[in-house]
Amino acid sequence: MLSNGCMRLRLEFRVGLAKNGGQAPASRRLEYQSMSIRIVLVGTSHPGNIGSAARAMHTMGLETLYLVAPQRFPAPEATVMAAGADGALQRARVVPDVSSAVAECGLVVGTTSRARHLPWRVLEPRAAAQQIAAASQSSEVAVLFGAERTGLENDDLRQCHLLLTIPTGPVYTSLNLAMAVQVVAYELCLALRERAVPQVEPVPLASALDMDRFYAHLEQVLEEIDFRDRTGSGQLMVRLRRLFNRTVLDQNEANILRGILTSVQGRRRRAGDPHVRHDPRTRKEQARS
Repeated sequence: MLSNGCMRLRLEFRVGLAKNGGQAPASRRLEYQSMSIRIVLVGTSHPGNIGSAARAMHTMGLETLYLVAPQRFPAPEATVMAAGADGALQRARVVPDVSSAVAECGLVVGTTSRARHLPWRVLEPRAAAQQIAAASQSSEVAVLFGAERTGLENDDLRQCHLLLTIPTGPVYTSLNLAMAVQVVAYELCLALRERAVPQVEPVPLASALDMDRFYAHLEQVLEEIDFRDRTGSGQLMVRLRRLFNRTVLDQNEANILRGILTSVQGRRRRAGDPHVRHDPRTRKEQARS
């Protein structure tokens, strides 16, 4: 749910569009897009890091903070380290898991500092910020930061469409949590300013919840048609998730795919035999008769 302040701002944004012939002032567009980007801190162990991250966000115009299972929050250390960004802390939403934090989001970006076994699309902050800014025009976007010592777990990364990594010097590569948030927030601030000019309104992206429903539907159909993972690795759905996440589907595209899956199921049910194979020539002969 949106806070009263967020709902009021979105209402004012729509009123501004009406008064300006469908185009809102650049400052309002920038504010609206900033609202659509949420910073998600996962499993943060020290409350002071939460406060420092809130301050980093606030200085760059980002105010939406989600906390996934923090070890201690609220806490006085967080307020002290926020140093004036108390509002972001007060509005922060505490949720039990990453799925809850990104359910409404059309684009989910995970931050990482290490190579992964399975290939993800990995971008540096400037390139990632451009994609985030573009997506935020029509959809909610989440940027995930993992726990201080371990980063994001693989289960969290599977919900991401792309990964973001911050390049460092070769000798010392360690960034603390607030530093990483500051770098990403700065690049987002620049990218959002560049996009504060009028743009053609895009189709909203499919949310994480929409995609979860699509993946469940896809897995069900694959089971019905007896499609098996021939590699024996047990990674079929993981790889399919990554394939579709790389494309970043919009709502229309997700609906088309769901429609195709439903059509496949309908044809098999009418056939009466879950393993029957249709011969196209037979259909043509039946049509002629």
